Amino acid sequence: MSKKAIVYLIFFGVLFAVFYGVMMYTTDFAKVKLPVLNTVQHFSFLKQDSTMVSEQQTQGKVYVAEYFFTSCRGICPKMNKNMKAIYERFKSDSNFIVISHTVNPETDSLPVMRHYADSMGANSKNWWFVTGSKEALYKAARESYMLDDPKNNSKNIDEQFLHTQFFTLVDRVGRVRGVYDGIKKDEVEQLIHDISELIAE
Repeated sequence: MSKKAIVYLIFFGVLFAVFYGVMMYTTDFAKVKLPVLNTVQHFSFLKQDSTMVSEQQTQGKVYVAEYFFTSCRGICPKMNKNMKAIYERFKSDSNFIVISHTVNPETDSLPVMRHYADSMGANSKNWWFVTGSKEALYKAARESYMLDDPKNNSKNIDEQFLHTQFFTLVDRVGRVRGVYDGIKKDEVEQLIHDISELIAE
């Protein structure tokens, strides 16, 4: 091999190494972390197995929160079909849970929630179906999970009905990191990806 050919080989080898290094460096920095949108406030609800749960039991866990009602025949079945797919994907990971809040506690009693949870194949350890006072449930939706305008809390609670198709992603220390449309395939796929990212942090 001629001296000129060796010089060219060395030159292109160095050029490739520099290019690869720059690509790796910029790709690493291009991984933008999920923003912190809010902090989950104190809550206390009953879940389907009749135990009381609060934000204390979510510490150290990544979770997805949603709002629905068991008699819904509109968006809720579509939402929970997607939520079940998320649950099935991560149910073996002890660092992940799902919290499904009722928006209609007057009708969704604990036996009703338990029956619904069983129909979804939910384990009460990592998929919580929770109920409580309407005021507390709606306050959490608005002030913690960003699923409605907090100003709506000023209205008569008896005249309110919250109906949202969005899911909220919360990290291990109770910070909201994303809100996703629960019936859109691409947003659900993004949510799955982001759950994996937060679990790996």
